[in-house]
Amino acid sequence: MNTALVIMAAGLGSRYEGGIKQITPVGPSGEIIIDYSVHDALKAGFNRIIFVIRKDIEKDFREAIGSRMEKLAGQVGAEICYAYQALDDIPGSVPAGRTKPWGTGQAVLAAKAWLDLPYMVINADDYYGVDAFSTVHEFLVHNHDDQAVAGFILKNTLSANGGVTRGIIKVDPEGFVTDIAETKDIRQEGDHAVAAGGQILPLDAHVSMNMWGFQPAYTALLEKGFADFLDHMKDPMTDEFLLPIFTNDLIHEDKVKVRVLESHDRWFGITYKEDLPQVLKDFRTLYDQGVYSQDLYSDIKHQ
Repeated sequence: MNTALVIMAAGLGSRYEGGIKQITPVGPSGEIIIDYSVHDALKAGFNRIIFVIRKDIEKDFREAIGSRMEKLAGQVGAEICYAYQALDDIPGSVPAGRTKPWGTGQAVLAAKAWLDLPYMVINADDYYGVDAFSTVHEFLVHNHDDQAVAGFILKNTLSANGGVTRGIIKVDPEGFVTDIAETKDIRQEGDHAVAAGGQILPLDAHVSMNMWGFQPAYTALLEKGFADFLDHMKDPMTDEFLLPIFTNDLIHEDKVKVRVLESHDRWFGITYKEDLPQVLKDFRTLYDQGVYSQDLYSDIKHQ
């Protein structure tokens, strides 16, 4: 079955002090996080990879990432597509003075021309793990009605160098999301975590890391939702159309059902520049454990 992966990379170069976060080498041969996402997606069975970028970084992106991904895709019968997130790609006109991007919901809509099949959405600068990709792919192949979110375990997503923001998921007895609450400044303290305002969170809570599995019909809901968002913004300069918030609204309106696909993979990311040494160590461990080979894509090329 044909399935697509949307990698939201329009923020390339706009975050992470001291360098471009998404092309910081993390693997033993200079691999970047996107290398592992593409590897894990192709190995799971995704055969269309869509990079959502900005036009002004297209040349650099293709040189640093796209050209070798295109070569790899050609070897394994997959396709690479490019979509462009732009401030003025909206129904209507951009509010005067607006410079802030419209958010992850609009990023996915930038790729809508290629979303005629089940698809997964991820961030470009997060490492999600091999099993998470295969679990979401399996869901998309066998479930054609519901949406899905990878439910990571909170303790596997924290940083030792500062607070993080996570979407805390509430799950019903049947395994569906009942609520996703964006929770800021989460830090581990002993056998629990503490968030902004002193909120206590269990370390085994399920959290969203923006790894979604969507059916093609979701895109039409997203498109209508974006138009409604633009019509009802409270602050035209800063409001963003975000996937977790919009999807949570759909859940509360009983317009979608979202299955939680539990993942025990350890998330890696460079939230703070001080995170990099630990991320390098974590990837080295994955190689030592045999999760990846020195020739990262060898197990895909030879399938």
